[in-house]
Formats: sequence, C-alpha cells, structure tokens
Amino acid sequence: MFYYVLKYVILGPLLRLVFRPRIEGLEHVPASGAAIVAGNHLSFSDHFLMPAIIKRRITFLAKAEYFTGPGIRGRLTAAFFRSAGQIPVDRSGKEAGQAAIREGLGVLRKDELLGIYPEGTRSHDGRLYKGKVGVAVMALKAQVPVIPCAMIGTFEAQPPGRKIPKIHPVVIRFGKPLDFSRYAGMENEKAILRAITDELMYAILKLSEQEYVDQYAAVVKAEEAAAKAEKARKFPRMPLS
Repeated sequence: MFYYVLKYVILGPLLRLVFRPRIEGLEHVPASGAAIVAGNHLSFSDHFLMPAIIKRRITFLAKAEYFTGPGIRGRLTAAFFRSAGQIPVDRSGKEAGQAAIREGLGVLRKDELLGIYPEGTRSHDGRLYKGKVGVAVMALKAQVPVIPCAMIGTFEAQPPGRKIPKIHPVVIRFGKPLDFSRYAGMENEKAILRAITDELMYAILKLSEQEYVDQYAAVVKAEEAAAKAEKARKFPRMPLS
C-alpha cells in the first residue's frame, strides 16, 4: 500500500513537478506479465524517477548497504526502501550474484516487473560500463523480454557525492523489448550469456548515447581509487606554516 501512496501521492508528483521528465517509448513497457527493465545507472535519483513514471509497480534489486546504514538516517533509508518494495542484495562474496538471481526470479515468477542495472553499480563518471551477465541468466530462466532503458540527465542532476539533486532536464527513454527466446535452455553457456548481455548494453548505449567503456565499473572505480591513494602516499600534502 505504501508503494502506491509514495508513487501517486507523495514522491511521484513531486518528482514530476521538479524534474518534469520527458518520457519516450513508455509504450514498450508491457501492461501485464513478467518482464525485466534494464537500464543505465547514473544517479541515486534513478531509483525514484523510473518507478515514478512507469504505470505498473516495478521492483528493483537494491544494494544491501541501503538497508544497513547506521543511525537515524540509516534506519529511515532502510524503512523507505522496504516500504517501496525494494529487495536488498548483498554484492559481496561468491554467492552474491546467485542470491541476486534467485531474488530476481522470485519477482518474475509473480508476473511482475523487475528493474535491474546490468552495470552492477552507479557510473562514477557518466560513462556506460560493461554489463554483468546476471540479467541474461534471469531472462533465459524466466523466459521473459528485456526492455532497455536510458536515464539521461540524472548524472548532472545528482552526480556521486551530491546529496540533494539540483533541477536539471531529465529524459527517460525506453527501447523495444529484446526477445532472447532463441537462446532458451542455454543459460549455462558463458558465451551465450556474454552475447545477450552485450546486445542489451548496446541497446542501452543507443538510447543513452553515452561513451562506452568495455570494463566493469567496479573494477575501474577500484583502480582509480588505488591510483589516487598511491599518489597521495607519494606526494603527501605539506602542512601549511
């Protein structure tokens, strides 16, 4: 119940008023039945803007950190995400990917919409990164279409580190559903999963017109953080006299 109150009474109207998002291709999202909506991930605001404009309920797999934050703010954030029907997924350890797939398939078995970000994490620089194959596994196992989606302008509205978004034009663009039924029964074939994921990421790329990086975002983030730490170690700031 709170999901619909949030969507139609509290947050949805506010987001539409502030951002006035332009929606393109919404007719590609099916009115009924299970499907995956897979999009780029540029901003924390993505979690709210896309659900606000889709007529149906959509459940996202959200990182577990949103549900385990410390203090009052952490508890409020966790309560908000739970009330909005989002599912926590632990992204650490070997079982993380399998846990996310199990949770996602549970949503699809109920003939609902599942929202997922194939990159696995927010883009830290506005570019589109290599997709993880979990979305391909779910599409094949559940035998559902995948609708590519592009969020445009949300990075400028709320880049990483900015707590309160600024007013900036936003476009939410949906592409035609991708049908991977020709690969039915091949969810254990690594080459097939990679091909499906790359086809999906190319569809998102055409919608978003981002620069593409053929590396995982998490790996690039870690490498840049390590380089920054190494630079700080070699060239520490001198104290001001």
